[in-house]
Amino acid sequence: MYSNDRLVILDADGTTVDAFSAIDKTFAMHGMDLGPLARFQKRRHVFKYLGGIKEFPRNLRKQIARQKRSRIIATLTEVYRDEGHLYEGMAQLLDRLASRPGVRVGIVTRNITRDPVDTLEVLFKREGFDPARFDFLVHLPLALGKLDAFRTIRERFGVSPALAFACGDEAADYQAAVGSGIHPFMVSYGFEDFERLTVRHGIPRELISRSPAELGARILHTLSLGAVIT
Repeated sequence: MYSNDRLVILDADGTTVDAFSAIDKTFAMHGMDLGPLARFQKRRHVFKYLGGIKEFPRNLRKQIARQKRSRIIATLTEVYRDEGHLYEGMAQLLDRLASRPGVRVGIVTRNITRDPVDTLEVLFKREGFDPARFDFLVHLPLALGKLDAFRTIRERFGVSPALAFACGDEAADYQAAVGSGIHPFMVSYGFEDFERLTVRHGIPRELISRSPAELGARILHTLSLGAVIT
């Protein structure tokens, strides 16, 4: 038997957390140019943390040594903890979801900082949302997809697939949601833009929010949780 709960699984980087700004600042601190968001969103996954075609040779030289990569990740961790921020309105959305009885909400992420769960907890708390209010905060290695994690979380809380929702900013997030029987929400302000999500990956445009405010409105409307966050 299913519970009467509803489930909302959110991604961190590029969905709730402004990862691009943190990565961009980190690259600049190491003398590298990440390039503008519009170009960043169009690159293949392998280039995202190395920079695009134009920046790639210089960035590759900077990162080829393991110790240098380690220093970059250490810097990224510090930036997340000290300066990283949630997208506008996201703390209020999380508060609305976490305050509602019968709504299970949390994060599944493949964040690459050191001690990523601790790092994200520091960021969320500094940005005004106590991460202890999450029902789950799960970190997965980059090489591991989210499908099994989504299914495990849904089954853990006994939520019907019809009442489960997952949101992310990359095609892999959409595939994991659909593959695990969960309704997908997508955003195009994160690591993949609207054109890439729709044209390259065939994701229905009706599922894609172009801004954090639009995502918040969609989620609140879907769960019948009242007015749009302003």
